[in-house]
Amino acid sequence: MVKKPKWVVEKEQAKKAGAAETVWLFGLHAVRDALLNPRREKLRLILTLNAQTKLADALEGAGITPEIHDPRKFGAPLDPQSVHQGAALEVKPLDWGRLQDVALGDGIRPPRLVLLDRVTDPHNVGAILRSAEVFGAQAVIGTQHHAAPETGALAKTASGALERQPYLRERNLADTITALQAMGYVVLGLDGEAETSIEAALDGRRDRAVALVLGAEGPGLRQKTKETVDQLVRIDFAGGFGSLNVSNAAAVALYAARP
Repeated sequence: MVKKPKWVVEKEQAKKAGAAETVWLFGLHAVRDALLNPRREKLRLILTLNAQTKLADALEGAGITPEIHDPRKFGAPLDPQSVHQGAALEVKPLDWGRLQDVALGDGIRPPRLVLLDRVTDPHNVGAILRSAEVFGAQAVIGTQHHAAPETGALAKTASGALERQPYLRERNLADTITALQAMGYVVLGLDGEAETSIEAALDGRRDRAVALVLGAEGPGLRQKTKETVDQLVRIDFAGGFGSLNVSNAAAVALYAARP
C-alpha cells in the first residue's frame, strides 16, 4: 500500500474537520436571520418560552423544532458572558462558493470587495460585514489562519449581515490579491502614512472593480501585502488626529470608494 504524502493527509484532515465544524449563534436578531436563511443548515435550536413567542414568525418555515429551556437553566454551550436573550441555534458555517464567482459582481455596477489582513477580532469583522452590506460590497475576504472565524459573537455584531453578506476565507492573502488583479481589480491597501487619498487614487477609475485591503489595528498591513497591492492609500482626516477603529475605517473607505 502506497503511503499518502503528508500534505495530502493534512488536507484531508482539514477537510474532515471543516465538515464537522458547527457554530452556535445566539441572540434574537442573529437567530431570527439564520432561521429565515434557506442557505443555512440548522442543527439544534434552544429557546425559552419568551424567545419562542418573539421568534414565532421565523419558526414557521424554518424546518426545525425548538427545545424549550428554563431561562435559569439555559442549556446551550455558550460563553457565560454571551447575551443570548433566550435564543441559541447550532448551525453549519455558510458556504459562499469560490472567490472567482463571488468577485464577478452582479453586472449592474462595478464590484467592491473588502480584504482583511490579520483582522482577528470577531466584533470588528462583524461590524465590517454590516458596513459591507450597507455599501453594497460583493464580499468580505479574510484568511484561513489569523482571521476571525464565523462565531456567535461575530454574527451578533453583524446584526444579520452574516446571513446575507458573503464572508470568504482564503488560504493566502497575497495570492488572493494577485488573482483579483488578474481579474481586472484595482487593489488598494489602506495605510495611514500613504501619500495618496482613496478619492485621488480612484479619480477616473471608479468604473473599475475595486478591492480595499485593511490591516489589523496597530500593526496594519504586513509588508508582503503592501508590496502586492496596486497602491497604498489613506483616509483624509480633517484634524491632526488621524486614527480610526478598523471597522470604522472600512465603512469610511467603502463610502469613499463607491462607484
